[in-house]
Amino acid sequence: MVRKATSLFDSDESRQLPLEIPRDQHTFSRKNISPNALKVLYRLNEAGFDAYLVGGCIRDHLIGIEPKDFDVVTNATPEEAHALFSNSRLIGRRFKLVHVTYGREIIEVSTFRANTAAQQPAEPEQQKSLKNKDTARSSHGIILRDNVYGSIEEDAERRDFSFNALYYNIADFSINDYCGGLADIEKRQIRIIGDPRQRYQEDPVRMLRAIRFAAKLNFSIEAETAAPIKEMAHLLDHIPPARLFEEVLKLLGSGNGVETFKLLREYGLFKYLFPDTDALLKSGWQRKDIDPEAFIMQGLLNTDERIQSGRSTAPYFLYAILLWPSVALRHEEFEKQGLPELPALHQAATMVLDNQVAATAIPRRFSTPMREIWDLQFRLPKRYGKRAFTLLQHPRFRAAYDFLLIREQSGTNLGGLGEWWSNFQQAPENQQRDLINKADERKADDAPKAKRRRPRRRRSSNAKRSQEQ
Repeated sequence: MVRKATSLFDSDESRQLPLEIPRDQHTFSRKNISPNALKVLYRLNEAGFDAYLVGGCIRDHLIGIEPKDFDVVTNATPEEAHALFSNSRLIGRRFKLVHVTYGREIIEVSTFRANTAAQQPAEPEQQKSLKNKDTARSSHGIILRDNVYGSIEEDAERRDFSFNALYYNIADFSINDYCGGLADIEKRQIRIIGDPRQRYQEDPVRMLRAIRFAAKLNFSIEAETAAPIKEMAHLLDHIPPARLFEEVLKLLGSGNGVETFKLLREYGLFKYLFPDTDALLKSGWQRKDIDPEAFIMQGLLNTDERIQSGRSTAPYFLYAILLWPSVALRHEEFEKQGLPELPALHQAATMVLDNQVAATAIPRRFSTPMREIWDLQFRLPKRYGKRAFTLLQHPRFRAAYDFLLIREQSGTNLGGLGEWWSNFQQAPENQQRDLINKADERKADDAPKAKRRRPRRRRSSNAKRSQEQ
């Protein structure tokens, strides 16, 4: 039995869990829920299954953030849920889920899962069967597959943080708190459910999620939750690079990149996501045309401002920012070895990308535009004759121009190049030609003066003949 809460945020530390918050004592209503998520909840409920919203949408509403992602959890198996929706598909091997699609919106439906860490099969054969069919762990203790189903109470215990173990029951519109999430929201803290070391061992990405929530919600990480992170950060080396690539996009591409970057470095996690960049930052390397940390911070600040104003940003642009200092360093090294400017750049880009994909996989559809942005940093200064018009039509011009502005904003002196391109884009054609002519004149003025050679005096034919005699 759950006891009825008299207050949504009860400061009484002795209160019993779980808590059930009746509809008249909380503000989360069906008006706050996606209509498509409601359809899924009602369909499951009408078919005789339990149906709840869980996690982020409830947490965000209670904090004062508009909910965006609506995840549904139920006691129906994935196969049973899939059978109810013609517009659904089964996905996942690690965690089997159902995705119900409504146009561009996807409602994710998962089944209550048991806490497999607490299960100790008595017979070796039973343990072998459990490993092969439903759950599996790596030699490092990381959960590879988890499809053992259980009750809602067990499901709450296996979630990552307490404020993600809040459930909204569509049957009576109550909020159910199984792990003290409401108290932690009141304290503005992030607390992992269970033993932190064991939970990070099961899934090291939880350390990254703690950082992401701390930056997004402006919450502190509870002391016991934070304590093992630096020591256990190396476990990220055992996470597939493709999964870490997606995590980086969530971490640094959600509008809180600056604070996230600081926290990742503070907790020793950044070096497992960007090893070359981290080593360069720690080395203190700089040169007159780039301050690596100032550049990255400016790039993340601009990205945050874009996202917070409702504009989108491309994943390849974010990665291009974070890897540019390493490209600049390698480019300098290859030029010292005698390579011309552009071949040195191409070699540097290849080396940096090859090193990076060992940590976080970068799909080719992203690595190619990254190379183009870097390449254009050396072509944009050469805007003479017809080149400026040609560069303006380049498919990656706008991204490269924005990148150029970030370089200038972070302290790189490019001789007003960003302003020139800003004016050129806005000017009518006749003024564009004037700008190009001025750039041509400046190029001529900046060119080194050639030594004027004195003309050789031609000898007369008579003098030549006398010399021959």
